[in-house]
Amino acid sequence: MVVRSIAVIGSSWGDEGKGKVVDLLSGKADAVVRYQGGNNAGHTVVVNNEKYKFHLLPSGAIQNKEIIIGNGVVIDPEVLFREIEILESKGFTPNLVISSTAHVIFPFHRYLDGLEEATKKEYAAGTTKRGIGPTYSDKAARYGLRIYDLTEPDIFKPKFQRLFNLKKKVVQAIGADWPFNVEEIENQYLEYGRKLKKYMKDTTYYINKLLEQNKKIIFEGAQGTLLGIDHGMYPFGTSSITWAGGISAGAGVSPKKIDKIIGIIKAYTSRVGEGPVPTELGILSDSKKGDPIKENCVTDADIGHRIREQGHEYGTTTGRPRRVGWIDLVSLKYACILNAYDHLCITLLDAMGGLKEVKLCVKYKLDGEVSDQWPIQSEIIERCEPVYIKMPGWEALPAEKWTDIAAKGYNALPEAIRNYISKIEEILGIPLSIISIGPNRSDTIIRHNIW
Repeated sequence: MVVRSIAVIGSSWGDEGKGKVVDLLSGKADAVVRYQGGNNAGHTVVVNNEKYKFHLLPSGAIQNKEIIIGNGVVIDPEVLFREIEILESKGFTPNLVISSTAHVIFPFHRYLDGLEEATKKEYAAGTTKRGIGPTYSDKAARYGLRIYDLTEPDIFKPKFQRLFNLKKKVVQAIGADWPFNVEEIENQYLEYGRKLKKYMKDTTYYINKLLEQNKKIIFEGAQGTLLGIDHGMYPFGTSSITWAGGISAGAGVSPKKIDKIIGIIKAYTSRVGEGPVPTELGILSDSKKGDPIKENCVTDADIGHRIREQGHEYGTTTGRPRRVGWIDLVSLKYACILNAYDHLCITLLDAMGGLKEVKLCVKYKLDGEVSDQWPIQSEIIERCEPVYIKMPGWEALPAEKWTDIAAKGYNALPEAIRNYISKIEEILGIPLSIISIGPNRSDTIIRHNIW
């Protein structure tokens, strides 16, 4: 079978390492498509030891591929143009296409995000306060403005003024200040529209035409399956469709046209924000960034700190320390069922080096009953206890040693890692075809051909 399209999907809470994998695979691709989320999600690509951090632009930009932002993405123009400027300063010229029907984030969306989060109290999702949720809310309520609107002043002005006045009334009704000026934002966004016009296309037709021409396309997911609005841990998630089904909604491509789906998993669990994490190791207040790592980690707090420091588990978007825990094969199996992966990629095995023993959560225990089914409801997950199996750990190695192992191939990996991988494959029933043991492209082992 000729593979024209590959989807790269996060299997957990985001931050699985999708950016690196997309960058790696995009070497053979013609285009990379973002189809959901906004600048609440960050992805990091390391090339020649230089880090590139993106929030809106697809990771294929570093490979000078065509990069497409689909209709399912919500766009903050200020962030978009800042990322374009950063790339241009590094010598890249983004070959960018943006959907005319992608929705637009305004400054008051960010403001509303903070106000809404404050009122939710114990139900707060721990959002990035980038205005993502309020923008998707306006989209669903049919108040939202789209990229096309910004490029047509006569269309934009009445729509924008209606939205502005509506949000002003809502904010004032709850007794909060309204610090925005309608003309100031209007003029700013009309200027954005003039700059955006050259990138704008009907991306549904455009992407499908590329596929008809047998061009190779990667669909790059943002965040992770367990954060999705429909099939994730509600309400502790995001406002978009994060599993593979989001491609059809957010890029206008039939499910029949997705040839392969790659699931990205971490060697352990991590997440930013609120909500239960059954395998969590310690709590964030136990340590802070830069604290020394203990040689012999015994307590959950010490193990969690080691993994967090070695894995650089601090949010790309917020800088917040991420919660970490043992790998959760119950939730990962759910992601595998939902997305029907053809291959898996495991990342950050190197970050678990130095532990004498590692644990894998294979089932949950709830009210005396044991199950391998992920409950979905956050209130039930909060009561679940992880059921672990234990396996030998592996030593911590310097970065150059991991690069050397990657160059030699799979059999050069420590036996404990190979056994760990085999156990995960056995439980999930899907081949771990890509093994990442460092941040660079060269720190990767490809066991099975993807393209």
